[in-house]
Amino acid sequence: MTDTAADLGESEAPGLPLVNAMAPARERWSWALYDFANTIFSMNIATLYFAVWMVSDLRGSNTDVALGNGIASILVMISIPVLGAISDVTRRRKPWVVGFTLVAVVSTAAIGAVGQHFIPHIGESVLNPSPASNYVISGLPLFFVIAAFVAANYAYQGALPFYNAMMPELAPPDKWGQLSGLGALLGYVGSILGVLMIKPFFDGTLPLIGALPTGFMHTLRTIFPFAHSGGRVATFAPTALLYLLFSIPLFIFCRDRFPSRVRQVIPWKKAFHDVANTIRESRKYPGTLRFIIASFVYQDAMGTIISFMALYAVIAMGFKEGTETTLFVVLTIPAVFGAWVWGRLTDRIGPKHTLMVVIGAWIVLLIAMILAPSRQAFWVVGAMIGFIYGGVNVAERPMLLRLIPDEEAGRFFGLMVLSARAAAIVGPLVWAFAVDGLTPKFGTGIAYRAGVGTVAIAMCVALLILRGVPENFQPHAG
Repeated sequence: MTDTAADLGESEAPGLPLVNAMAPARERWSWALYDFANTIFSMNIATLYFAVWMVSDLRGSNTDVALGNGIASILVMISIPVLGAISDVTRRRKPWVVGFTLVAVVSTAAIGAVGQHFIPHIGESVLNPSPASNYVISGLPLFFVIAAFVAANYAYQGALPFYNAMMPELAPPDKWGQLSGLGALLGYVGSILGVLMIKPFFDGTLPLIGALPTGFMHTLRTIFPFAHSGGRVATFAPTALLYLLFSIPLFIFCRDRFPSRVRQVIPWKKAFHDVANTIRESRKYPGTLRFIIASFVYQDAMGTIISFMALYAVIAMGFKEGTETTLFVVLTIPAVFGAWVWGRLTDRIGPKHTLMVVIGAWIVLLIAMILAPSRQAFWVVGAMIGFIYGGVNVAERPMLLRLIPDEEAGRFFGLMVLSARAAAIVGPLVWAFAVDGLTPKFGTGIAYRAGVGTVAIAMCVALLILRGVPENFQPHAG
């Protein structure tokens, strides 16, 4: 069966179908499974294990970890919009996804290799702790670990805009929400299963099951490289291999359906120039720049609250330390079901209205979090936040594609990544200023609730901005 494509010339209008029929199921599922793969990395490396290993086990500083995150974000901000413009010229997305993924996999495994062979084995759940109990990471080991983390984090983020830009070649517009929702659903399943699959390498246990047989764990740690020591350092290489394993279907079955048929010289200088032009040219597509600004604000708010949710639970709500894994798993389970619901709703009422419903729910739940009188109430609010969390990711991909021509998806998704990376720097700073500034005078309870208040205000601002974005949505007649 041949692909049915719309005219790809300069006259293409925003929302014009690039394909008029669904791609084969194996391509759609392989594309969506990549969300499963990359969330294994984001949950285990970016959220749970790396920072705690560096600061708690190796006595590094928060500044070291923040520096690594900051450098990766700056590299993304500088390079990804440029690479997105180049991708639009060649109409090739897959090679970028594959290349960035392989860099992330190798770099993540390298963290484990350095940790196993050049750094003393110390920290929680290490099997045979090193006598160097006062070790503080510094010098070349610190340099190589942070460099590998920067490369892994940058490459993980770098793959995402090209992955998103593959979507309009896999489904017609009336199915974008469904396909985006499938990816988000598998992503949240990946978050949960990724934690469960990696936890045995950390401490040899599974939730509800308890300690796994010693012989089984010995075999498992022998099969997976750089995992024999136990502890947090043993989680990095297995995470890398699982990331690679679940990315392979996309590598094999997905393809660029409409690559440029004319061999072209890559316009590197023009690509750099186009980064600045993308913002100016967004005026040609009504609502695009406004939507990207709204995305900056709500992504800033979401990233901040998720980053500090565990800390808020421990300090403001009195939860015991060490509950981070349980907290994130509990928040993620309802997100699996929410992703399906929001995908269906996006196709039924349109991405803009879906986003407005989701952001409105965020505002209500953030206020409820501030007012939550007990830990039990906090769990209820947290579970509801988990349910709505996927709504933004599900709806914003179809929303952007409704505003721009499909042939320019690469650079506009790149611009959204730039916006999200800038938000990842701004949001935590606003939170820190609020919490640290108010704690000495009002105490941690009020200060942390004020931090949540800043997030709620940001969501209100995002909702007001989003209201002015046009809704280029026509319900599917079928």
